[in-house]
Amino acid sequence: MIYSPRFRLLPTTEQREAMDWTRDIVRQTYNHALCEFNKIPNDAGTLRQRVWSIRDRLPTMKNWWPDLKQVYSTVLQKAVERIRDNIENLGKLKAKGYNVGSLNWKKPREYRSFTYRQSGFELDKKSGPNGRGLLVLTKLRGKTREIPIRLHRDLPDHEQIKEVTLKKEPTGAWYVSFCIKTDEPETPAVEDIHPDDTVGLDLGVLNFIHDSDGRSIGRLDLSADRERLEREQRSLSRKECESHNWEKQRRRVAEVHARMSNKKRDFKHKLAHFYTTEYDAVFVEDLSVKEMLESPENARNKAEVGWRDFITILEHHGEKSGCHVKEVEPRGTTTECASCGVSTWKPLWKREHSCPACGFELDRDWNASVNVLSRGLDTLGVVHSESTPVKTATAVDSVSVSASRVVETGSPTLKEPPKAASRAG
Repeated sequence: MIYSPRFRLLPTTEQREAMDWTRDIVRQTYNHALCEFNKIPNDAGTLRQRVWSIRDRLPTMKNWWPDLKQVYSTVLQKAVERIRDNIENLGKLKAKGYNVGSLNWKKPREYRSFTYRQSGFELDKKSGPNGRGLLVLTKLRGKTREIPIRLHRDLPDHEQIKEVTLKKEPTGAWYVSFCIKTDEPETPAVEDIHPDDTVGLDLGVLNFIHDSDGRSIGRLDLSADRERLEREQRSLSRKECESHNWEKQRRRVAEVHARMSNKKRDFKHKLAHFYTTEYDAVFVEDLSVKEMLESPENARNKAEVGWRDFITILEHHGEKSGCHVKEVEPRGTTTECASCGVSTWKPLWKREHSCPACGFELDRDWNASVNVLSRGLDTLGVVHSESTPVKTATAVDSVSVSASRVVETGSPTLKEPPKAASRAG
């Protein structure tokens, strides 16, 4: 599988200027290539052939554009090939029903990264103090430069690094991503999976997750960050656009955005890591987030939770950990009784499920997660008893886990044993 760990670069002022210069030259190369590509008729060949015809002109371009000689060749080639990748991505969005236009020129602030492919780089993990290393880049503004890098974790086992992508964030910080290929872990066969080693997840707004084993994980409290963001944005609106003070304030706003995004991403990765390493199969609702955001009720909270982003992260960790991650039909999971299957409508404010047909009582979200588990077992083809999910739900009390504890100490906080139930369902 393809794995892309990300690390923080710690460049000097001279190295930072060299990376900014290279990024701008690569941006101009992309814009020039896009202009030339638009002149080629569509019937002149396939998309790949038309883009590659522009890429093959790079050696000739160096004769009248001397700055290109100070940039590594694969970096320029990758910039031109990005045209094909962008057009293909627009085609995928169009196929999903989105209104898409054509590719536009990139402004300096919009083009943030460039990529070394196969060669032109070297990672020296032994230089510098503990947790530091050196990233050696060839022809970075014409010179080979050794940029300090913070190695906060070890790279997984791999034969070689395929690509190195340097990216400048809106805060001004530089990061590097290493594209490596690792051995894909063996996923357990469906016939070998026991229902006890599976879990269903109900995604909510009041609580981020309620699983079929009785855990309730709260939402991240970002109210303090949101208040600071509002203050910084008000201050930015008072500055003269593009002035020196405006740029300083813009970076402050970007830093608050980055801190909030990092908190949410870290929270989701820790949860996904726990579930995909603790279970052989994880089932989650296939939510239509786009339609939910278009509804007028509580749209900001729904957008801030980031359900689709969490599902994507969960699938990534499933591939990395050898865990089955399946999406199931979400319609009816809240109204359907996990014991007898009778559907009972209830308003959103009612947080308890009480079935009028069989008398089964359970927390609303817990009942939904049990239904997700039952549908997931059927979808995956795991042999199970019809009453297994309900027995799992009624055996213990729910365990509530604060989101702050997940962020501060990681996923081991989710392994607390549930308390014995005071009553049986």
